[in-house]
Amino acid sequence: MGLFIPDRKVKPRRFSYEPRHYDPKKEESLKRRMRIRSRARRKRSPVGLLYFAALLLFAIYIYNALG
Repeated sequence: MGLFIPDRKVKPRRFSYEPRHYDPKKEESLKRRMRIRSRARRKRSPVGLLYFAALLLFAIYIYNALG
């Protein structure tokens, strides 16, 4: 049974890949724009929360009216 050898540990292979058309300036620009977009997404208006609250109240009303 060669599968269960206790003293032999499997190590991950090292991988180094450098793309042909890599431009560090372009990459940094892209990362900066992505950071700005993610910050902008976090600032949401409370309209979605109001819709959720209204739907929840409507569902509770329907549940009480039927029961």
